[in-house]
Amino acid sequence: MSGAVLVAVAAAIGSFLQGWDNATIAGGILYIKKEFKLETQPTMEGLIVSMSLIGAVLITTCSGAIADWLGRRPLLITSSVLYFVSGLVMLWSPNVYVLLLARLLDGFGVGLAVILVPIYISETAPPEIRGLLNTLPQFTGCLGMFFSYCMVFGMSLMSSPTWRLMLGVLSIPSILYFVLTIFYLPESPRWLVSKGRMLDAKRVLQRLRGREDVSGEMALLVEGLGVGGETSVEEYIIGPDNGLAEDQEPSVQKDHIRLYGPEHGHSLVARPVTGQSVVGVASRQGSTFAPNVPLMDPVVTLFGSVHEKLPDVGSKGSMLFPHLGSMFSVAGDQTKNEEWDEESLAIEGDDYASEAAAEESDDNLQSPLISRQATSMEKDMVPPPSRGSFFSMMQGNDGEPVGSAGIGGGWQLAWKWTEREGDDEKEGGFKRIYLHEGGTHGTRKGSLVSLPGGDMPSGGEFVRAAALVSQPALYSKDLMDQHHVGPAMIHPSEASGKWPSWSDLFEPGVKHALIVGVGIQLLQQFSGINGVMYYTPQILEQAGVGVLLSNLGISSASASLLISAITNFLMLPSIAVAMRLMDISGRRSLLLGTIPILIIALIVLVIGSLVSMGSVAKAAISTVCVVMYFCSFVMGFGPIPNILCSEIFPTRVRGICIAICALVFWIGDIIVTYTLPVMLSSIGLAGVFGIYAIVCVISWIFVFLKVPETKGMPLEVISEFFALGARQAAAAKN
Repeated sequence: MSGAVLVAVAAAIGSFLQGWDNATIAGGILYIKKEFKLETQPTMEGLIVSMSLIGAVLITTCSGAIADWLGRRPLLITSSVLYFVSGLVMLWSPNVYVLLLARLLDGFGVGLAVILVPIYISETAPPEIRGLLNTLPQFTGCLGMFFSYCMVFGMSLMSSPTWRLMLGVLSIPSILYFVLTIFYLPESPRWLVSKGRMLDAKRVLQRLRGREDVSGEMALLVEGLGVGGETSVEEYIIGPDNGLAEDQEPSVQKDHIRLYGPEHGHSLVARPVTGQSVVGVASRQGSTFAPNVPLMDPVVTLFGSVHEKLPDVGSKGSMLFPHLGSMFSVAGDQTKNEEWDEESLAIEGDDYASEAAAEESDDNLQSPLISRQATSMEKDMVPPPSRGSFFSMMQGNDGEPVGSAGIGGGWQLAWKWTEREGDDEKEGGFKRIYLHEGGTHGTRKGSLVSLPGGDMPSGGEFVRAAALVSQPALYSKDLMDQHHVGPAMIHPSEASGKWPSWSDLFEPGVKHALIVGVGIQLLQQFSGINGVMYYTPQILEQAGVGVLLSNLGISSASASLLISAITNFLMLPSIAVAMRLMDISGRRSLLLGTIPILIIALIVLVIGSLVSMGSVAKAAISTVCVVMYFCSFVMGFGPIPNILCSEIFPTRVRGICIAICALVFWIGDIIVTYTLPVMLSSIGLAGVFGIYAIVCVISWIFVFLKVPETKGMPLEVISEFFALGARQAAAAKN
């Protein structure tokens, strides 16, 4: 995974520049006011600071659609260029109007970085460490502010500090960012697949994952092209084929789905379990992870059922789906034997390799990804396995072939073709299956993704697993009507040729995810972070830090900069802890655990403002509360809204949806920034912090009822869960 980690670190430099810029303007404005004599023009002073915010809002309105059109990488490059140019213009700025133009260009760069960096990291990171890598922008942004405050503090100690140099230094780190985006960062593989550039996507994935075999993830990315569609939940008992096939009636055997393992002669079969799926039950009855309460969103309990802690089943539990097959390979009629022919498989792989070498281009993918002729499924376009895995889709005696591929986070991707006799002709259905290897081995105990009790084989080793079953993204009903044989798959470039439309935003799953994304971004802005940051220098001044620094010969302006640097430095260890916990405890758990600390800190600040106490005690209590607030915020409410928004939307509309969430973020930022001075003068500090505490209580309730746990889940599976949960919520209302 080192490739994905290094790419994420390089992309997160965009957030480093954003933090750097925020700190330099906070220090530089002290000297800009003096040079342009703005002490009596607070409007112009505020415009200089907020022009970057205005630029970010303007670019956000169109950046999502452009990112879905041109790609993630070109906009990251554009962001680095805007940072560089704005730094040069600020270094030159002969008057305030040129400075305003430079700040506007800088805002464009900030807006692109805020949207594109989380998207890019989410689309390139493996599910197992996606949370850790997506916390990097928060860490690098805070690190950028710390270094920038230190630089500005050092310059403020000079006999004649120059704000132009403070702001212009931004161009130096932006050169590094530009070089990395041009020569090191690849395009997002998910975006490449969405445009039908399959071979480019495969090469990028091989580089990011550090291995040749990326067929399973390629299959997942292709399936992510779909938006909406019907999804159902099924339960399977999975075990050795003799464990499920013994003493079964022929009619029962027809329901078996045969899965082949990596070793010669070893095969598994999956049998659908009749009755109510426990995943469906969990979404209504709750689970220990997400207990059911009135008004709780079914999406929350649906996700929670997957994250139930499983008992320790030893090493056997990991043997359930050891790299079972691939999207791109299907064996033919010869696989009706109980034993497969390794030599034949190797020869077929060689044939494919030689054909691919002759002409390696996306045009080679014109034939269907999975094709079926008459009653057999045929091999098509598969490189041979590189690590000895059985990398093909095999057909059993039951006539239901399934190929499976690991896609991360304990999930497997599979397909099945079911066939039934009609009056005049055969009728069939081609289905995609997301299997979760969450069952237990040889026991009736399990998580809520397993069906307790009931329909079990009498002997042999077995596991039970839940499956999300839906129509493949490349399945075409129109082609099915024209050609009555086979699943009628279409080429990815044809599926990806469809532009996202506004109607896609009203798909039940997308609309549901938008409610979560917009809600969490808005509540984050109203949770009080801007107010506490505004008040921090005053609190630390009361604590005696200012007096101590003045005794050292440091001016008040320099002291405020140093205090800000210390504040940012205190945040870094907390963000590091959050990075470690993001994929262990999870996003939802961190939010539910840290928001109460924000509430307590704000309430104590309110009490401290209302109750008379000694100045030293008040300063000490206030300082502790501020430190607690900042450390808790950067562990939860700081990074997680952006992480969630980069995970919960389908690939086709991800750019547009995240732009909508980012626009809400910036609008909320503007509202809070410009209402804070008015609120301070009208209701006082205690009233402001009291309102923020109430918003944090509302935020905790919103997270508890509406925000699911997405740790370790592939992005495409997350979208499927939102679609399924949204339909269950609609059904419950009806």
